[in-house]
Amino acid sequence: MELVRPVRIVLVGEAMLELSPGEGGSWRMGYGGDTLNTAIHLARLGHDVAYLTALGADQFSAGLRADWAAEGIDAGLILTDPDRQPGLYAIATDAAGERSFTYWRNDSAARRLFELPATEAVVAAAAQADLLVFSLISLAILPPAGQAALLALARAVRARGGKVAFDGNYRPRLWADGPSARAARDAALAGADIGLPTLEDEAALTGAADAEAVAREWGGHGVDEVVVKLGAEGCLCPDGHLVAPPEVLRPLDTSGAGDAFNAGYLHARMAGAPPGEAAMLGHRLAGWVVLRRGAVPARDDAAPYAVSSPV
Repeated sequence: MELVRPVRIVLVGEAMLELSPGEGGSWRMGYGGDTLNTAIHLARLGHDVAYLTALGADQFSAGLRADWAAEGIDAGLILTDPDRQPGLYAIATDAAGERSFTYWRNDSAARRLFELPATEAVVAAAAQADLLVFSLISLAILPPAGQAALLALARAVRARGGKVAFDGNYRPRLWADGPSARAARDAALAGADIGLPTLEDEAALTGAADAEAVAREWGGHGVDEVVVKLGAEGCLCPDGHLVAPPEVLRPLDTSGAGDAFNAGYLHARMAGAPPGEAAMLGHRLAGWVVLRRGAVPARDDAAPYAVSSPV
């Protein structure tokens, strides 16, 4: 799908160093993080993408900046915390490709994103976005003042005519309790135009029984466009239709699948495609990801980036 013009997209969150299984019991070093994964896919799809986060002044942080710039991401909104470093996580996968994570992130630089000396300038720049994207994880890593600042940024983007997309990624270990996470989620929904929940997360957070219930609740909080992700079953689109993936796959690693879906969906919607077609591109990008190791696989000839149509 061709873009009429490059769309300025700012994504907010925490990106970490990633350890993923390699050959012969070895580990491979990469990077990942829900909104970063989406940012990289959107940059590969031709958008003007910036990532709003904080890293350290260490060699690993320098490597992350260089790698993201090579992917086409504008690093101008990445702040530096001289006293902290990036977080770290390791991926383990079972026989079905389902993943689990071990984290070392409690003192990561991103947690001070809205406390650093240059914060005011980068937030003002981020407010000029055509689309702002963040997640419940983006909120979870921040202290209360930082959460309030991120929600204020979302309001500023909408006030000048931009759109806000919110992914309800729920990670219980990042929250003191369920009610705190739900309160933060609800506050984000009140300022979002596009909602990207996953049924599994919503069931864990609210006890939602099905995708229709999730769509109703998110819509009731004011989100105009809600796409409920259902894993291998596909997604429930805003018109109530289930859109299944184009083929049944045997995943190698499901890390980053939902983030890839978000990128494909948002790309197509920003280019004017209807939600059903946008969902199909999301499925294709997610399907490419789950057949490869790591949250953001390296490009190859099968990568569905250079497409003229999302279907």
